[in-house]
Amino acid sequence: MHNDSTYYKPVNSGFFYSLIFALFFTVATACHHSDRPAQSSRYLTIAGETMGTTYHISIDTFLDIKMEIDSLLIDINKAVSTYDPASLISRINSSDEENLVLASNIHFQTNFTNALDVYKATNGLFDPTVMPLVNYWGFGYRKRQVLDYSDQSKIDSIMMLVGMDKWRYSEQEAGFEIRKPAGAELDFSAIAKGYAVDYIADYIEKIGIKNYMVEIGGEVYARGLSKKNKSWAIGLNTPSEDAGFTDYEDIVSIDGKGLASSGNYRNFRITDGIKYGHEINPLTGYSVQTEILGVSVIANNCMIADAYATAFMIMDKSSAMKLCRENPDLDACFFTGNKDGGISADYTEGFYQYLVR
Repeated sequence: MHNDSTYYKPVNSGFFYSLIFALFFTVATACHHSDRPAQSSRYLTIAGETMGTTYHISIDTFLDIKMEIDSLLIDINKAVSTYDPASLISRINSSDEENLVLASNIHFQTNFTNALDVYKATNGLFDPTVMPLVNYWGFGYRKRQVLDYSDQSKIDSIMMLVGMDKWRYSEQEAGFEIRKPAGAELDFSAIAKGYAVDYIADYIEKIGIKNYMVEIGGEVYARGLSKKNKSWAIGLNTPSEDAGFTDYEDIVSIDGKGLASSGNYRNFRITDGIKYGHEINPLTGYSVQTEILGVSVIANNCMIADAYATAFMIMDKSSAMKLCRENPDLDACFFTGNKDGGISADYTEGFYQYLVR
């Protein structure tokens, strides 16, 4: 009998989330100052719940657009939430049909095609078809169970369902076609929040607002200035399960960029004294054992930052750093533990420009 215990703090996948609320509306005093004038004297704050987490938006406007924001987020959930049995992704996952022709849905299709791009770029280490493994290890939508971690045959059977290369996607005149292995499932949780951030940011820009910050579950996109006429500042929370709201390793400032983070220290289970984090390696079927405590990624949009933050938690640090060097649109910060119990940070060269010292 295995001694199985689970620790899960329902914060958010972004490990700097706890700092965002503190910095979101006050903006850290260390942030960059700009001589550019703010466009109005009022910033509207919008907050709510979505995608199993919370969102916070600060925008330079007199318009109350919360109803419109909530409506857009509901539409996204209806497309990509695995916790909604009526959502499009849930219907695809539960379908006995291996060949599905579906009406156009920009939310699902954008998540699928971008996930496929990152899947290829990471040689399969970012893989939304890992859903059956996520459920097996107790981090998905199904009820957690006591597991036999030595049952390799069970892992092998589940692995037959994993691999985005086993799926086929094609666009049709009025929709799209999906071909999938029987029993295979998708999980966009490692990219969907970033996508939602970008989608809301696009909406805000379309109605003419230039100064804003959008945050969903710790994933962020910001542009322009805060109400204090300063650049938006975001604290990178100390990657420890004991870290408080004001414990952070760095502060970064972004403008026209997406920022996403990932870490295993808030969502894990312990069996026979071994910690198993929620990041699953889709090539092995097992929870990742990594030196990386947490990673933050900055990219041109939040969706891509979100996906790569997950991929980098599965890679070893040197491979992740190499991938960043090969992709000029990606920068990252990696937090690792050191021998004296402290935390060390390694940055890609481009990440330094975002640090607020």
